[in-house]
Amino acid sequence: MKVAVLGAGVIGITTAFYLTEAGHEVTVIDRQPGPALETSFANAGEISPGYASPWAAPGIPAKALKWLIMKHAPLILQPKPDLAMARWLLSMLRNCTGRRYALNKSRMVRIAEYSRDELIALRQRLGLYYDHGSGGTLQLFRTQKQLDASARDMDVLDGFGMEYELLGRDGCIRAEPGLAASSDHFVGGLRLPGDETGDCRLFTQTLAQRLAEAGVEFRYGTPILGLSSEGGRITGVRTGGGEITADAYVVALGSYSPCLVRPLGLHLPIYPVKGYSITLPVAAPDRAPVSTLLDETYKIAITRLGSRIRVGGMVEISGFDRSLPPRREATLLHSLDDLFPGSAASGESNFWCGFRPMTPDGPPIIGPTGIPNLFLNTGHGTLGWTMSCGSGHLIASMISGDPPPIDPRGLDITRYSS
Repeated sequence: MKVAVLGAGVIGITTAFYLTEAGHEVTVIDRQPGPALETSFANAGEISPGYASPWAAPGIPAKALKWLIMKHAPLILQPKPDLAMARWLLSMLRNCTGRRYALNKSRMVRIAEYSRDELIALRQRLGLYYDHGSGGTLQLFRTQKQLDASARDMDVLDGFGMEYELLGRDGCIRAEPGLAASSDHFVGGLRLPGDETGDCRLFTQTLAQRLAEAGVEFRYGTPILGLSSEGGRITGVRTGGGEITADAYVVALGSYSPCLVRPLGLHLPIYPVKGYSITLPVAAPDRAPVSTLLDETYKIAITRLGSRIRVGGMVEISGFDRSLPPRREATLLHSLDDLFPGSAASGESNFWCGFRPMTPDGPPIIGPTGIPNLFLNTGHGTLGWTMSCGSGHLIASMISGDPPPIDPRGLDITRYSS
């Protein structure tokens, strides 16, 4: 079967890989001149199934009000006359109940855990290198209140049978020796030893190169203008380089997915939530992070990627605004310098932003659409890297008509019709 994959980020490339593995003839289409040049370009680098949680959670509305007035705010809301933003925010608020949180988290952890295992297997099978590490994730608590509140997280982890360690100050320093210089800035942490790290862009580009060598066709620099349909089926992709036809089509365009499928009568509740990152060379290895640390106060991840440190985070709801305000960079640098002082070289920080495709309930949208030959693999939010391999394998099995590798219930678009 000929399959067109729309999008060459980590979701699109992993989808293309598993479709190729299943014996399909694959064409990947993207407006950029190469793979992983948008949201997959410089994310935080963490692969954390244990922290696969919806933003819509009990208590979040009250916390959000506090975050909005912080100097180094983890949440930034830029109100504007945007009906899509208003609908998304209201839908997210409706999901801030204990029952919905538990249901949505169970769906997210299911795909995230499977995806991590798939990534490990893929890396070993293909011999991929992408500055990866297997040192786990440490969620760092600056206050006793945060440490006490972690009991709820541990109850959830117990429910999923996930391994974790609750650490005091000394235990955190044993896990991340670079924290010794800031030991008076935190009280403890929650560590998930099964988590991984890696450069998403390097992984995606390496895998895309392997696919190109295997005969996958890549149409880079090709703007996608729309989808043609006839008789209830998709008949082609209209592009700046002409129409491209296939037997099946997969939309993996992240935050740009809703506008593509809206003319077909499909309404995807996905909104672009802006995140920022900086990348700095390591200056003092003994002061730098070993793996990934999550700064609970500022909601920032600090990750070691070989000889570099990636600092990423923040939630900015401002539509498709690509500006890079210096105060956002200052927040990232504050978290890094406060916890790992002297670890990174000063100077060029490669300040960057990307649009995370967020659903209001948290889980991605993976599956058929009601149009027989159109499929979705999008809406992964902050967890595209974490969920990429599992999502790619799942959608490939659906297109191939094979038994799904995990329970797909609750992951497709039909969950929004109830």
